[in-house]
Amino acid sequence: MTPHRPNLGQSSDHRTESVQHNILAAAASGVSGFIAAQGGCPDRVFHRVGVEERALGQPTLALDLGAYVAMMEVAAGETGNDNFGLLFGRQFQPEMLGLIGSIALAAPTLGSALDHLARLFPFHQQATETRFVRDGDLLRLEYRILDGRIVERRQDAELTMGMFANVVRACLGPSWMPEEVHFEHPKPEGWRQHEALFDAPAHFGQRTNAILLRDRDLDRRMPGGDMARLTGLCGTLIDIARGTGTPPLLDRVKAEIRARLPEGAPYVEDIADRLGIARWTLQRRLADECLSFSDVVEEVRRELAVLYIRQRHVPIADIGVLLGYSEVSAFSRAFRRWFGVSPARMRG
Repeated sequence: MTPHRPNLGQSSDHRTESVQHNILAAAASGVSGFIAAQGGCPDRVFHRVGVEERALGQPTLALDLGAYVAMMEVAAGETGNDNFGLLFGRQFQPEMLGLIGSIALAAPTLGSALDHLARLFPFHQQATETRFVRDGDLLRLEYRILDGRIVERRQDAELTMGMFANVVRACLGPSWMPEEVHFEHPKPEGWRQHEALFDAPAHFGQRTNAILLRDRDLDRRMPGGDMARLTGLCGTLIDIARGTGTPPLLDRVKAEIRARLPEGAPYVEDIADRLGIARWTLQRRLADECLSFSDVVEEVRRELAVLYIRQRHVPIADIGVLLGYSEVSAFSRAFRRWFGVSPARMRG
């Protein structure tokens, strides 16, 4: 892929034109050496996903977000390390993250750093939702991709949680650990390493990816806080990105459905409310694309079923739950309808 500056002014109908969403190449700083250190061949990984290695050394150039996420998945397979993203993120320091990392480091306090990170991360990585919100006695720094075409994204989620945690450590020291860490994907086979590296409970099959922390240190000064530098860096990032690449409505609907499936079959009223539109408006706009809400739920379930069935350590009954089915028999019937065989037969 030829590196280019992002053009976030693009918008289109989801079903008639493919819109590229971008991520600044700084997000892949050091990935070539890390792949090699894990026993893989970087060139083979880059060739498979269409990323040019020379772009990775130019932090303000753009990569296709889908190619970047795929690069991490392919790297996990190439190295034979199923926790590749987890380990890559654990060693990824904020200064490696380019402009968005520098913004966090230049903020005056930890609270300001996390607030800036959440508000501006979608300029660094388009079609992404990041939030810094209160959850009872804890605070949540949340992250998820909204591009509906990027279905397989576990490695990216795990490395991003590691990156976010390292922003906090830049202020509170390398021994700091979150209270909990949440992931939207199913529990991986090597999940104990997640809890060991974060020294915190890890929860899987969640609505979004998040690190949870106490609010007692939000006023702690960032060691490199510099308001003048912070203002300049924010302006530079916004100028370079030229927008956050807001995804089409259909992708946003799919993202909300995906987030809610582990809690059961989602209701159209809940999705419309989350998107801030009336139920009838959502149904009309889906109808404009020759879709019903149930069609979209079915599509999301089918896409995730393809992904989850390949994860042989995840029981078939658990897959049904992750896809919002209350009974494994209902999931099995749906699976046969989609693919012509039972889930067990598909696994072989």
